Parts: sequence; C-alpha cells; structure tokens
Amino acid sequence: MTSLIKRNASDHAGDGDANLLINEAVGVPGGIGQQARLARAAAYDTFLRGLLPEREGVALLAVGGLGRRQCAPYGDLDLVLLHAGVPGTDELAASVWYPIWDAGLRLDHSVRTVAEALSVAQDDVKVALGLLDARLVTGDRALADALIRTAADHWRRTAVRQLPGLREVTTARWQAHGELAFLLEGDLKEAAGGLRDVGLLRAISAAGITDALRPAVRAAHLRLLDTRDALHQQVGRRVDRLVAQERDGVARLLGLEDSDALMRRVAGDARTVSHALDDAFRAADRLRSGRSRGAAGRPPRRPVARDVVEHDGELVLARTAIGARPDPSLSLRMAAAAAATRLPIARATCEWLAAYCPPLPAPWPAEARAALTTLLGAGPGLVPAWETCDRYGLVDGWLPEWTRLRSLPQHNPVHRYTLDRHLVQTAHEASLHAREVDRPDLLLLGALLHDIGKGLPGDHSTVGVPLAEAVATRIGLPAAEAELIGTLVRLHLLLPDVATRRDLADPVTIASVAEAVGDTGTLDLLHALVRADAAATGPAAWSDWKGRLVAELVARVRTALDTGVLPEPPAPDPALLAGPLPVVHLTGDRVAVAAADRRGLLATVAGCLALHRLEVISADASAVDGRALVECRVQPRYGLPPDPVPLRADLRRAVAGDVSVTQRLRGRALAARGAGAAPRVVWHREAATDAVLLELRAADAAGLLYRVTCALDEAGALVRAARISTLGADVVDAFYLVGGWPDDATRARLEAAVLAAV
Repeated sequence: MTSLIKRNASDHAGDGDANLLINEAVGVPGGIGQQARLARAAAYDTFLRGLLPEREGVALLAVGGLGRRQCAPYGDLDLVLLHAGVPGTDELAASVWYPIWDAGLRLDHSVRTVAEALSVAQDDVKVALGLLDARLVTGDRALADALIRTAADHWRRTAVRQLPGLREVTTARWQAHGELAFLLEGDLKEAAGGLRDVGLLRAISAAGITDALRPAVRAAHLRLLDTRDALHQQVGRRVDRLVAQERDGVARLLGLEDSDALMRRVAGDARTVSHALDDAFRAADRLRSGRSRGAAGRPPRRPVARDVVEHDGELVLARTAIGARPDPSLSLRMAAAAAATRLPIARATCEWLAAYCPPLPAPWPAEARAALTTLLGAGPGLVPAWETCDRYGLVDGWLPEWTRLRSLPQHNPVHRYTLDRHLVQTAHEASLHAREVDRPDLLLLGALLHDIGKGLPGDHSTVGVPLAEAVATRIGLPAAEAELIGTLVRLHLLLPDVATRRDLADPVTIASVAEAVGDTGTLDLLHALVRADAAATGPAAWSDWKGRLVAELVARVRTALDTGVLPEPPAPDPALLAGPLPVVHLTGDRVAVAAADRRGLLATVAGCLALHRLEVISADASAVDGRALVECRVQPRYGLPPDPVPLRADLRRAVAGDVSVTQRLRGRALAARGAGAAPRVVWHREAATDAVLLELRAADAAGLLYRVTCALDEAGALVRAARISTLGADVVDAFYLVGGWPDDATRARLEAAVLAAV
C-alpha cells in the first residue's frame, strides 16, 4: 500500500498536494486545534503499529511532536527503535523505516539499546531533552519504561549542571532567529518565545526547579500550536516562519479579525513564553549558586539606588520602601536601576509595584522625569528592563498610549520589529549619539515617541505631533521643549527624504530644509534621530551612501543656518573639462563621463550602467564649454562590482554613439522590466532653482532609470539631475527638468511618456 501512496503522491506537481495525499492515505487527518493534533497522533500510532510485529526485547518509541501527541499537519516523525541486544535488529529497523519513507513521510530515527540511549543523552543535552518526551508506540513496555524512567531520573539529577550549557545553545539560537514577539516574520518554532522554548520550560519543570508551565504559559503554547497548524494548512507543507503573504489566510483559519490581530496574539503568546523562560533560568541560577554556598549561606543585600537593592542576582525593593507610602516615581526608578545595572527585577517586586505603586501625577515630578531619561539612555540594559516592566503593566501606567502601540505590526518590508519594540530600540540607538547633541534628554524622548502616530489614519509624522507634545507636557517638560519634541516627530523623515530625493547642490533644497529646521540645535537632534531610527529599522533602511548624503545635507544646512549664506554648488570636475573626448572616469562608487554636447547622454550612461548590473543612486548632467558632463553615484545591484575594463569600454563606445551598444541596452532593458503596483507621477513646482521636479513612484526594476530618461529625452524634456531612492521593492525617482513650470498639456504628455516607459 505504501508504494501506491508514494506513486500517487508523486503524480501531483505540488509538494503540498503530495503531502495531503500522503496524510490522507496513511489516515492522518488535517485540522487545527488540540483535538486535531491528538487525532493525528492516534492515526500515526495506528500506522506505525502495523509496521512492527510484537517481539520481546524490542520497542518503538516516539519522541518530539508525536511523543507529546502534538503533531502538526506536516510535521516530522521522530522515532527510536529500542532493543535489548536481540539479533536481527538491523533488518528489523529496515522493515520499519522503509515503509515510512515509501509513504513519503519525513523521518528522524535511531536504533539503540537502553545503555546506548542513556550514554548519548549524557553527552548531548538535546538528546536528553528529547527522551523526556519519549512515549511507547508499540512493543516491549517494560523495556520502554526502563529507558523513560531512567532518562527522567538522570535529567532531574543533572539538570542544574546542564542548564548553563543549554542556555548558551539557546542564546545562540535566539541570536540567529530573533525574538518572535517583535519580529514581523518570525519563526514560530525557533525564535525566542517560540515552540522550542516551551520545550525548555517543560524540561525545567520536569527537573523540579520551578513551576515553569503555569496556566498562562500552557494557554500560550496551545495558541502557538494552533497558529502553526493553521500555517501548515494554509501553505500546504511544513513551514514554521509566519511570512507576510500567509498571515491573512492564517488569521482566517484561526477565526481572527485580520492579520494584525494574528500578529498581536502571536506577540503576546511569545512574550508569555519568553518571560516564563527568563524566570525559569533565573530560578536555576539561584538554585545553583545556593548549592555552591551551602545550606547556611545567605545572599547579601547590596544597595544599588535609592529604595533599590540587589539580592541574589535580582533587584528588589528596600524594606524601607515597602513599609512607607510608595513614591509614584518608584517604578520608574526601579526600571532605571535595572537598565543601568543590567540586572533583572524580581518577579515579586514587579507584582508589588503593579499592585501598590500609585499613578504618576500630571505633570510628573522631576525625579520621575530624570528616571525616565536614565532608563532611556541606559544602552543595552534598556530593552530587557522596559520589556519586564511592560510585562507587568507598569509601562501603561507611565504612558497610557503604549496600549495602542504594543505589538502593532509595521507593514513596510524594511522594518524588522513591531512598532513598540522599534520605538524602544530607537531610544537605545539614540543613546549612542547622546554626546553629539546639546539636549540628550530630548533626543531620547523624541526617539521613543517619533512614530507614535503610526496605526492612526493619516501621515504618522503629522498625526503624531499632538500626541507626542501631550506626552511631553504630561511628563513635565516646558511648553517650548514639548513643542521641540513635536518638531522632531514632524520632521524625523525630512533629512533622509531630502538627501536621497533632492539635488543637494541646489540652493532651494538647502534653503527649504534650513527654514523647516530653524536652528542648529534642532538640526543636530534630527541628524542623531535619523541614524538611530534607521539602525532600529533594519539593514535595508541605511547604507554608507545614504549616511554620506545625509551628512552632506546636514553640513550644507548648518552652513546656511550659521552664516545665513547658501553654499555654492560644487564646481565640475576639472578632469572632465580637459583632454580629448570622450572622457570616462571610474573611481569607487563614482562614474563620470564627458562627451560632445548632445541630448540623451544621461540616458545612454544610465543604460550602460544597468547593462553592467549597477544601480544609479544619483545622477547629474550639465553642459560646460561645449561638453556634456554626466556624473553618477552607483552601487552593484547584486553585491558584486562589475569588471571595470569592459564597463569603461562600453561607456566609451556608447557615449561616442555606437549603435550596437545602444541596441543591446534597449533589448536588455526591455527584458528587465519589473512588476508591481500601478506607478504614479507627482510634480513639485518650487523645489529647484532652475527646474521643475517630476517624481516617479514605481516598482523597482533593472534599467528603470534608462527607460525613463530615454522617454523624457524623446518627449523633449532636458534632465539635469536625477535622484533615486529605493524603499524595499519600490523606488521614488526624482527628475529635475530644466525650464519653467510646463502647461497642462506638456505635463500630461511628459507624464504619459514616463508611465509608458515604466
């Protein structure tokens, strides 16, 4: 029968279809929820019992998901063939494994005696944890019970010693997969707070170290299992990463309102698991240190800050703080001490603060405001301290707005974190620039609040201004400083947007930014906030080139603010004005070309660069003394720089008018057209000194700049500069068209030409 199953499954093209047929033929039901998982485990048990005849001294054990009866729709089978040294074990194992493989099921298997299994478990903590889930499927029950009992007893006796090594392995896994509570596309199994961490909690509970599987953890575990079931059913195959395109379908299968509701639920469950594991590891640390001191040893109490002491590796309240009327700033001061010392707050202390610490008055006292600044500026200790306080509801007491921001997904692909984690991470990153600004306290608060308007209708930079100013006023900032916080929120995207989309040599660009910013102190705050925001967003949000552009813009605006004089545009490269034509210079990320003055040179250069898989980030075209000059900044499209010899040769031939190169460029560019949402053209009337600005918003594609500049050239427009800003799969390309504001008919004609080229 199994051969027929495999043959029928292979007749279907899709992996998911094949898996579905296999599961149906073996008798494994689909479905979501605990009852469906139990039914799948029962069906697998029935299938496996038919493969191993009853025989003394042999037992088939299930570990992993089948051992726990938590089988996902498309999970693996983890099996151990246990024997007591009986002859013919290899042949017996083959008679079990091959039918499973023939059925198309994934299998992780081993063949061992009790002694061999225990020996491997002693050397490999992962195997030791796996044996805690071992369950007899069929065969010699006494043999199976001997291994299961002995493995559990060995774990209880050695767990405290083995947990430090296990924690190192776990930390490495977390670093590789991130934190499920804050990721937009997290791995439900491997990420911190995921299903594998529940296995660790189960092991710690089995060792008797602490009650790690409280009702909240059990409920979170079941919901995470349901989410994985729905993900498998949605995709039709084994997958653990909850990617964006599958979230809506998974949410529907779980009966949730939308993908945002799904993300919030996953984040909450992952937080519950992560917090429980932190508590469990700390309990193990205390138990281990207590044993090393001996029964008579008592951990000392060391003062850390006012009303805060360290006790056994955790921060607790001083006895005087508990006995007196609590200070409203006490929870903030405890959080600041935890962030500064990078020590955890004891669970009982957090519960006490949540229950008895009175609410902060409005405006806040100076002590509370200072504690918040210390907390936000604490560096690496900020995130864990903030997360602990958020777990117990303390953050909602400080900032009622946090309830809306918590676990809010961000749907821009450049973001790696949920909104709440992004804001805290931005504050952490901002602390690295605190010495560069006159008011580091305002930088830290602005970083925490810069995206407070997200999740509400409208432009979040505008919507967030009154919200941020209200928070600043409530915590006790003077009106002028609260207004400055609002300015940081409103302008936090100004510098990167202008630097990547406008001509920095144009005086109008510098004047407009200087007018918006107002003074150098605000400029410094925005510059620091931009870098912190980008670092907290993800690697796609920043690059060395973008950093240089922003720094150049800041330097030019600073000159204008300090002197009142707009900086002069840079002079053309003298090397392009001398020597026979054409002139081609390749230096790092700069490509400079000089040729006989003619139209279309920018399009020709852009196309040649696209042919060599180079992305143009900025381009400038000008005419000086009868020469057409084009200077471009470029970066490799696929990470590897092109060979400069053929690139230089193609550029020389192309700018000299070689028709064969032009034809090759057109054919390659047409083949490379991208897809995406409908493109859009936006006009800007007074954004340049001697030009109007045509801004194209479209899907990114190789050769896009070449096609658009060709279209503009053929439509009679003269492009003197172009700026390309890539935002994930989209681009915002700005083209400076020489001349005055075109009439309606001309604008319509140019717009149609550009859209046709896209």
